[in-house]
Amino acid sequence: MSTTTAGHLIVAQLERAGVKRVYGVPGESYLDVLDGLHDSSIETVVTRQEGGAGFMALAEGRLTELPGIAMVTRGPGAANAFIAIHTAYQDATPLIMFVGLIPVADRGRESFQEFDINAWFGSTAKKVVTLDDAASAARVVDDAIFTALSGRPGPVVIGLPEDVLVHVIDAATVEPRPVSRTAPAAPALAELQSRLAAASKPLIVVGGEGWTQESGEALAGWAAGQGIPILADFRAYDAVPHSSDAYAGYLGYGRSDANAARLDAADLLLFIGSVRSDVLSDGYSRGLTAETVVANSDTDLLGHFGRLDQHIVADVSAFSLALATTEPAVDSTAGWFSGARADQLKFATAHPDGGTGVDLGVVMEILKQEMNDDAVLTFGAGNHTLWPARYLQHNSANSLAAPRNGAMGMGIPAAVAASLAFPGRQVISVAGDGCFMMNGQEIATAMAYDAPFIALVVDNGIFATIREHQENHYPGRPSGTHMTNPDFAALARSYGGYGERVESADDFAAAFRRAVDSGLPAVLHLPQDPATRSPKSN
Repeated sequence: MSTTTAGHLIVAQLERAGVKRVYGVPGESYLDVLDGLHDSSIETVVTRQEGGAGFMALAEGRLTELPGIAMVTRGPGAANAFIAIHTAYQDATPLIMFVGLIPVADRGRESFQEFDINAWFGSTAKKVVTLDDAASAARVVDDAIFTALSGRPGPVVIGLPEDVLVHVIDAATVEPRPVSRTAPAAPALAELQSRLAAASKPLIVVGGEGWTQESGEALAGWAAGQGIPILADFRAYDAVPHSSDAYAGYLGYGRSDANAARLDAADLLLFIGSVRSDVLSDGYSRGLTAETVVANSDTDLLGHFGRLDQHIVADVSAFSLALATTEPAVDSTAGWFSGARADQLKFATAHPDGGTGVDLGVVMEILKQEMNDDAVLTFGAGNHTLWPARYLQHNSANSLAAPRNGAMGMGIPAAVAASLAFPGRQVISVAGDGCFMMNGQEIATAMAYDAPFIALVVDNGIFATIREHQENHYPGRPSGTHMTNPDFAALARSYGGYGERVESADDFAAAFRRAVDSGLPAVLHLPQDPATRSPKSN
């Protein structure tokens, strides 16, 4: 017990929880927290916009064992950061956002930058709490970390009234509450084994948070021995190693036609860490009636649609490790397994896309040879993400940070966070021109904190995903989808980073090596034919 302020106690509790860094834009509404960070072991990463801060914290929560921490100010600052809360909620990613608030006495007067934090965030966060009792600061922070990590992970928003933060209190930090990592019960595994034994075309779908190298490899090895293909949920491509014979690709946007048919043909679906959701099932239209087992830690199974025969409440890694110790029980059709792997190897082999500009199909084949095996990939949303999702491999856990809710603008902030979380590990971001411009200013943050990464900026001058929809539904009538772009390479150089324009795929390998050798945040500007919407072969 010691005399301190609520703001300083918040920092002390974050230190005790093992938090290494916080991301934020400073505001006068939480000055005492900033003062507490002055002498803290926690690194304060000052970002250039609250959306960037939120996405960096989101990536930290995705890639590490603790929730990412964002700190923003009231009103406009909270509004800018809202996108990260929505993403964390739909993606089930642990995140804590501290939001400075007006003084308690000013509430309800339409005072400067006042807003209703519960009304704004109440429908898209696991919990929203306002710190009205200064002495509760440590407990509130600990509860937020526990809530963000427990069950179905997600975001917690903590409001910090400006005057409460400076209250002097006699208080201490609290012992962090342990988060349960529940293993499956033996009877549940036995029931699952019986279901698997009766199936001829079983299929595993992996997703969600909490995977480790050990659990991913264990599950993949067990599935290969059982003859069960594994598919990844949308943007959960790093759950199991792609080098495994069991890995058969992914579902969701950009999936192969073969995997869509495979989802329909399966007679038993085992979802591990994921559920049968909108994107995975092509808009609730595929794989709805097969016998279904779901294993994850969400007791409510938020987002699951269609049949459910067994729900195993368990942590994904604990479940996978336990399953990997069970005796063989599957007698699936041999062609079911080998065909899935063969289809994936064919689908993941890039072919030239044709057209003018840089051919991304060729670039991806070069990048597969040039990038490190444990490289972290980041991207936001748009058609440009179809190439890395399809062609680049993930053989290391925690090697992908990308939004499952389709939020644009995450790629560059996520690359900054990945570089800080994993010093020395290669980080590559694939960005569209529209996506890059939404948070590309965070290259300044990368320069300030020595967080190098390589961004491939695909420049086709249009919002390609929307243009593609227009061409399908309103042919010959493009509207509101054109962009005028800067010189992205020059823009990178203006921040002090490395920038190079690449005119042809033939020049990409040498340019990529120069970017790596620079040791700086780097942008390779890749002009692309605007008529090229996606990888051409299926």
